[in-house]
Amino acid sequence: MTFPVDRPRRLRRSGALRRLVSETRLSPADFILPMFVKEGISDAAPIGSMPGVFQHTLDSLRKAAHEAVEAGVGGIILFGIPAVKDERGSGADDPTGIVQKALRDLTADLGDSAVLMTDLCLDEFTSHGHCGLLTASGEVDNDSTLERYASIAVAQAAAGSQVIAPSGMMDGQVRAIREALDGAGHLNIPIMGYSAKYASAFYGPFRDAAECAPQFGDRAAYQQDPANARESLREVLLDLDEGADIVMVKPAGAYLDVVRRVRDAVEVPVAAYQVSGEYAMIEAAAANGWIDRDRAIMESLVSIKRAGADLTLTYWATEVARKLG
Repeated sequence: MTFPVDRPRRLRRSGALRRLVSETRLSPADFILPMFVKEGISDAAPIGSMPGVFQHTLDSLRKAAHEAVEAGVGGIILFGIPAVKDERGSGADDPTGIVQKALRDLTADLGDSAVLMTDLCLDEFTSHGHCGLLTASGEVDNDSTLERYASIAVAQAAAGSQVIAPSGMMDGQVRAIREALDGAGHLNIPIMGYSAKYASAFYGPFRDAAECAPQFGDRAAYQQDPANARESLREVLLDLDEGADIVMVKPAGAYLDVVRRVRDAVEVPVAAYQVSGEYAMIEAAAANGWIDRDRAIMESLVSIKRAGADLTLTYWATEVARKLG
């Protein structure tokens, strides 16, 4: 009998041995937890399409943020839902707006124990649900929207945001925000650009959570075509040229090839957002007994890091951090 000379299975014989030679290791400090805070509610409200995720009150947000920090989660990114919306998204840069209130609370509570980030977009704040101001014909006006983004960035930084994360995919948004932050004295506030953000079908549950579904049309005119990968590198390099400190690919799971291309092309940290649809699919399949929930969660997160992401935005951040801890 001829025996194989190479026996890779030798290193797979036990769990301890597999852990010892693992090429990819997850760390709680690499996770960023997305959190929703809603104005005008008295109790945390569960999100039906995202089991285990809530629209928080200011008080429940503080409690959940403490739990994330205690588990070792590296960052928190805030999304706000105002009680009143208008055409301009006025609540987004209101010093007394829901995000700014939450920032002040969490800054006082958490100190430097986790990085406090803010999503910067208008869709949660506008009555029409689009990511920018509209022209008379109903199109998103890129350049006037940049003025709003600049104002929002300054308001968020003043309230305590430690990283500004613009997600609207407007041309020139990072430069406009960088100049506004620097002009207001916030030279040391980093920008994490949603640099390669695709017009994805996987955002549906998020739009329930943030109450930001467009009232007409869609966002394909400013988010990327899922068919394009080279375009992502162009967007990433433009963001870096404009002053981004971290770049992001969103969604993560269906775009691992893009994560790898970006990781190979840049020297700055690369983030990937495991979005609401990715979360909901695993939770739904597990609830039906079709997959092993814990293994599926860990496999999905390992694959994102293996593809090259330094940071992962995931709704499982606290849960997985506890398991790793």
